[in-house]
Amino acid sequence: MSALNKVRCGALIMSVYLSFSANTFAADPAEGRILATQCKTCHGIDGIAKIPIAPNLAGESQIYLEKQLKAFRSGKRENEMMSVVTKNLTDQQISDLAAWYESISVTVSIPE
Repeated sequence: MSALNKVRCGALIMSVYLSFSANTFAADPAEGRILATQCKTCHGIDGIAKIPIAPNLAGESQIYLEKQLKAFRSGKRENEMMSVVTKNLTDQQISDLAAWYESISVTVSIPE
């Protein structure tokens, strides 16, 4: 690869990284906490599932949560409840929700 192509490739990678990072930093966990009140019946406001079929969301990656919420919203992923809940969420609301659940700290204790 020529030096010029390496520079172009590096510039492309950096611009993708910066645009992704800007979107990630724009998320507001405090707003996400407010939005999470509609999620608390199944996932809990603390991200610990309240029903057996719902996954725990506390401490989960913001990137992963955004991807899954957008998949439910678009219909790529289907679930009777999640498809209804996500259909009217904006990208910003999804980012805020994901940031809220990611911000929750989870600790684990191993039994002795």
